[in-house]
Amino acid sequence: MVPVKLGNATQHCEKETDMNDELTASDIAKMEAEIEDRKLNQRPKLIEAVKEARAQGDLSENFEYYAAKREKNRNESRIKYLEKMVRTAKVVSDDSADDEVGLNNAVTVYFEEDDEEETYKIVTTIREDSLKGIISKESPLGSALMGHKVGDRVKITVNADYSYYVEIRAIDKSMGDEDDRIRGF
Repeated sequence: MVPVKLGNATQHCEKETDMNDELTASDIAKMEAEIEDRKLNQRPKLIEAVKEARAQGDLSENFEYYAAKREKNRNESRIKYLEKMVRTAKVVSDDSADDEVGLNNAVTVYFEEDDEEETYKIVTTIREDSLKGIISKESPLGSALMGHKVGDRVKITVNADYSYYVEIRAIDKSMGDEDDRIRGF
């Protein structure tokens, strides 16, 4: 945290370089494409919507104006967020050995404790979606699986008081990241 002077008050803000999310070249390309779309396609439409709503007269009771302004501001915030992510990213490779768990791999694991088998795709934090079985390489499960091979029994440490074991049953290297979405903020 860095102290920033705002008028008479001092506020503590994160330094830009504190983000440093690990992203793949593909993540960055997706973000840059979204930035371009938001700037070239969405921004002009949203500015026009604000102008049209403003032209309807009294702004004190003009719901359309406030809704259009909110959408325009949401778009601008998303652009700033994505630009900062790209600017501060630490680029990591998504390559791994043919027989090892790596980024963008689907991994089928057997949970000994529950006697169940599940499949997860391991990705960077910007693309995780645990409800769809897409987990971050920084999650307890994702980080523990990275670099392991089929047949390995891996200890997953959740916290100081709880851990469990899984066995890697299969690794699918054919998974790409074309359909993965960059998550919101």
